[in-house]
Formats: sequence, structure tokens, C-alpha cells
Amino acid sequence: MGAPIKRVSEWRKLPVSLTELSIDTTLRCGQSFRWRKINDEWICTLHGRILALKQDPLHLHYKVTWPETSPPSPRGIPASPLQRGSQIHDDTEELLRRYFSLDLDLGALYKQWSDADPNFRKKAPEFTGVRILSQDAWEALVCFICSSNNNISRISQMVYKLCNKYGPFIGKVDNEALHDFPTPDALTGKQVESQLRELGFGYRAKYIAETARVVAQEKPQHWLESLRNPEHQGPGDWMGSGTRKATYKEAHEELLSLTGVGPKVADCVCLMGLGWGESVPVDTHVWQIAQRDYKFGKTKTKTFNKVMYDAVGDHFRDIWGKYAGWAHSVLFTADLREFSKQTVKKEEEEDGLKLMTTETTIISPEEPSGTRKRRATIKVEVKREIQGGGVEKGMVPDEGAAVKRRRTRQTR
Repeated sequence: MGAPIKRVSEWRKLPVSLTELSIDTTLRCGQSFRWRKINDEWICTLHGRILALKQDPLHLHYKVTWPETSPPSPRGIPASPLQRGSQIHDDTEELLRRYFSLDLDLGALYKQWSDADPNFRKKAPEFTGVRILSQDAWEALVCFICSSNNNISRISQMVYKLCNKYGPFIGKVDNEALHDFPTPDALTGKQVESQLRELGFGYRAKYIAETARVVAQEKPQHWLESLRNPEHQGPGDWMGSGTRKATYKEAHEELLSLTGVGPKVADCVCLMGLGWGESVPVDTHVWQIAQRDYKFGKTKTKTFNKVMYDAVGDHFRDIWGKYAGWAHSVLFTADLREFSKQTVKKEEEEDGLKLMTTETTIISPEEPSGTRKRRATIKVEVKREIQGGGVEKGMVPDEGAAVKRRRTRQTR
């Protein structure tokens, strides 16, 4: 199936410490949904190649595998060196520097956020090296449309099916076929919506098919990339010279015109696909963090509208500044169940109390107009000390909320 492998590089390395980049955290905290850990290596197809990553305390090690023939590039993203006919130049190091935004001094940013925010200062030491990925805007758009009322594990499964069905074949790792992310044109066929429903995408199938049609057939070429932060170059070469320079608010507003894109999805695309570091995606999970850790709002209301959504984002931008979305991602990661052992261990060491985790329901404002509001599960962590120095066991629901019995991992 597909093209044979043309070339496999030797392992190479980039000097970067674990405090500046932790791939074990960054690649599994709900930003990208295609990285898979196989034999202690992180594997993904990216820009027409297979990338393998591993890390030691001082270096990021990478190996690249090129296919014999070139897959098509995502719409608006320049071709890879192999697609341009080059047999010599390999841009993988530059791609990785852009993908992980290695030009930003993460240590300095953590210090800035810690100086401004006692809560960040408390949580951050357990979660160093969390960087925002600079992904292709089209991939980020589709993946975060899939994220609506969903969790990381299921989103990853959906994206895996999407790539296998519509993405160009790149090669195999351990006899498993790996495909790149499909182009907008690949998702414009008449049967795409019904096929996606068969693959388990549900109501998101319509959103993806319609958005692909609009991007491929109605929007001008490079439209998505034209919304990129001009101060933050993406993984491709296109910089939009000679075109208008969008602002964050303009980019966010234009994304809202697409089917299936609400405020949170638009902010996810702005932050992780278009380089707008001040973008703060606010879902029910982040709303809970704002109330619990920052005493946001006078009452613990279980719903919020667009005014409240903007107010939460502005509140965090006031605290954390230009890269508020990056700081938000650190705290979001700290609250994910995937990483809860790190937080629990620290809490137990500090005061001998144990965390009890419960889940409550909260109405999400994220569903685009015209769709039924769904109830999203959120996690509430409560520490209670009982007489005799023990820890009371049991479920402690948030006031006024119904307790969910089924546990699900949170996502953006």
C-alpha cells in the first residue's frame, strides 16, 4: 500500500533542556491528537514525513523518514523539500524549531507568570516544559471541531480514523500504516459526511464536511494562514507578504463564521494553529479553574454566555500578558487526570491530605448556534480532613450539581 520508503535519516539532536521542552507532557495534553508513543519514541507524520522523537535531559533527538513519492501539501502550506524535488536539503530541524516555538525562552515566561500569579507559582514546578505547538491551522481547525463535547482519547481515535480514511499514505512503523493529515479538498466529496458518520463522528461529520467545502471552494488560497499572528511564523514557509495583517480579534471573528466553530474552538485554533499567544480557550474546565483558583465571579453559576466567556479570557490576559494562552495551558495540563499523580504526590508531601476526585456536570456554552446544549463532565477535587487526622472518603459534589458516576478524562 502506498509508496515505498525513500530515505531514513540517522538520529540527530537539538540542544534543549527538559525545562524548556517536555515532549512527554506537551504531546499528550490535548493540543495535538496524532502523536503516538511506540517503543519509547513519539511518532507522527508531519509535512510529508514520518518523525520520531525522544528526549534526554539536555537534547531533543529526532529521526525522519521520507516516502518515495510526495503526498499533497495541506492547502496553503508550501511543499516539503522532497515535493520540490530537492534530494539534498532537509528542513526537519527548522520545522521542529517552529513546531515547538523554540525561539521563545520558556524559563523566562514561567518566571514572569510565577511573579504575577501565586497559583501559577504553586502549580508550575511540577509541569515545566509545557509549550504551545505551532500546528498547521487546517489540522487544528478540524481537530478542535472534533473536540466539542469530547475527551482526548476519543478525539485521538477520531483523528486517527480520519487520517487513515482520507490522508495520504506516508509509510509504515512496526507494520502499521501511517497517513498524513488530509487536505480540505480530500474532505469535499459527496459521501464524506455519511462516511464520517459511519466512522463515529456523529453531528461533527456535518461540520467537518461543510467547513472543508468552504475552505477548499469558497475561501481564497492561504485564507487560514492569512489569519496567522504576523509575529509568529508557523510550520510552513508562507508569511503572507503583501496581504493584510489580521489581529487576534479579527482572526477569532473570521473563524466563528465557519460551521461547527464556537468561541472555544476558534480560540484553540488561534492559539495552537495561528500563533496568537494571548488566546485563552475557555471551556467548562477552565471556567471551573477560574472560579476555584481565581475566585472569578460573585456566584458559582453553572452557565456562562459570551460576555462571561470574554471576561474570563480578559481576566487571564490581565494576569499573564501576551502569552496568556501558554500559561493557561500549563494550568489546564496540571488539572488533567492524565497528569493527576504528579499533583497528588506534591499535595500529599505538603500537608498529608489526600485528594478526593469527584465529577459534576455543567452546561457548556461551546456548542455552535442551532445545536442542542450538552452536559459536559467536569472534575472537582476536594481535600477534607476528618477527626483523628484521617481523610473522609466519599463523593463531595459541587453545590447544586449532579454527580456523574461515569468518569471521563477532560479535554479542551
